[in-house]
Parts: sequence; C-alpha cells; structure tokens
Amino acid sequence: MSSAGNIDNVSSDLSLQGFDLSPEKAFVAFVFAALNYIIILFCNSFLLFTVITNKGLHEPMYILLLNLPINDLIGSTCLFPHIMRELLFDTKTIPFSICITQAFFIHVYAVATVFILTAMAYDRYVAICQPMRYTTIMSKLHLTKIISLVWLSNLTLMAILFILLLRLPRCRSYLTHPYCDNPSLLQLVCADMTINNIYGLLITALCQVLTVGLILYTYLRILIACFHNKSSDTRSKALQTCGTHLIIFVLFECLGLFTIISYRIKDISPHLRKFIAVGAMILPPTMNPIIYGLRTKEIRVKGIKFFQRKVFTS
Repeated sequence: MSSAGNIDNVSSDLSLQGFDLSPEKAFVAFVFAALNYIIILFCNSFLLFTVITNKGLHEPMYILLLNLPINDLIGSTCLFPHIMRELLFDTKTIPFSICITQAFFIHVYAVATVFILTAMAYDRYVAICQPMRYTTIMSKLHLTKIISLVWLSNLTLMAILFILLLRLPRCRSYLTHPYCDNPSLLQLVCADMTINNIYGLLITALCQVLTVGLILYTYLRILIACFHNKSSDTRSKALQTCGTHLIIFVLFECLGLFTIISYRIKDISPHLRKFIAVGAMILPPTMNPIIYGLRTKEIRVKGIKFFQRKVFTS
C-alpha cells in the first residue's frame, strides 16, 4: 500500500539538482551559455547555408555532412534554453512531459552523431578505395537510403527505449542530473527495470560495435589505399579529410564514455558529473562546424565567398 501511495503522490513536475551557484556566478554562467548557444546557432546555420546554396558542394560527402549541423542544432536546442532558463530564473523544476521530450531528443542526437559519422566514413571509403565506382555506388537513390537508414533506425531504437521507460511507475521526482536523459529518469522508477537495462545495454553495445567497427575498418582500408597511392596531393587530401572525421568521432566518443563512467562511479563529485554531462552536449555542436569549416578547404573557400557576397554586396 505504501508503494502505491508513493506512486499516487508523485508530482507531475520533476525537481532538478541544478548548479547551486550564487546569483553572480549564475548570471556569468548564463551569459557564457547564451554566447555559446549563439555561436552554435550561427556556425551550424552558416555551414548549412554554405552547402545548400553552393551547387559545387552538392556531392554525397557534403550532403551527408548536412545531417551533422542539423543534428547539432537539435541537440543544442534540447539543452541550452533549459539551462539558460534555470540559470537566469533559478528554476529547478521541469514538467515530466517536457523532461521526456528533452531526454528523447538528447538520445536521438547522441545516436545520430555516431550514425552520421559512420555514414560519412563509408562515403570516404568508397571515394578513396573505389574511385572508379564512386558515382555509381553513391547514387542519389543509394544516398537517400543511407540517410533514411540513419534517421529511421535511430528514431525507432529511441522510440522503443522510451516506450519501455514510460510503462514503468514512478515513485520519485528528484533528478540528480542537470538535464533529462534515460539513466536519470530510470532512477525515478520503483519497479523492475531488467528489460530496460537489457535493452539499453543491447542497443549501446550494438551501436558501438557496428559504428566503431565500421569506422575502424573503413579508415584502415583508406590508410592502406593512401600509402599505395603515388600521388602526394591525393594522399594528403584524403588523409586531411579522414583526419577531420576522426577528430570529431574520437572527441564525441571520449565525451560519451566520460559521461557513462560518471554515472557508474558513485563517489564522483556532483559538480564534476554535471560538468562532464554538460560538456558532452556543448563541445561537439560547437566544435563540429568550426573543425569542418577550417579543415575542409572546399567548405572554407565557398563559405568565405558566400559571406563576402552577402555582407559586402548588400
């Protein structure tokens, strides 16, 4: 009876641990978060418009790349308005429905990132290792199938994850995390979570094995092909492109690994856990467009021309 009573008395709003900052520090953090969000919006939108408005960039590599800023905008928009509201108004509650929505799209963002980077690695593998068949293999139809597979498989996996979560009763309403995600929401449940844990571990292992395995295989083949290529220009261009992809992939994987470890270590500082969790959501959307804009010559040149045309001719 007591358990049933606890379930009935659970509030529809959830309480967040928050950042526990003084008003002065909270305002400084708000300004930093707002500026960071503006940078993310500007850089990712600029990357989007650069690729969309330049027909010379309408190639499979850049069309796949388009999905990265779209995904970064989804992930950052799930997080930043919520954090800025909390810092500015010191609000430490969130409606359960909004929390579930935020958690769903944060997980969609995380899985989509590794799926998109895997698709981009496959594209580079075909371009470098099978250049004569590239246009045939990476046709518009095949490209559409790859992009559809990335998003539909991701949305299906996450939908099942949260359907399994929503079937469970809650007996707590306090989140020890700066934002909502599946592990923190499971801490509110007072029922058997075996199925949820098995499914969560299964899709995590499956996604990691498939994506890391495919990326390692494709880049190993690319490295072998580059060392066999007699053209130094072709070799350096291929290595530069692949190096960009690897930097972003390793950065995201390390941040994700640190976040998972922070959940498992009970004695870790709450402030460090919050810093890792927020950093994992802030750094990739900030770094991705900057890294691609600076390291990819075609995007850098087209982007500068686009900017000059729009600013100085208006």
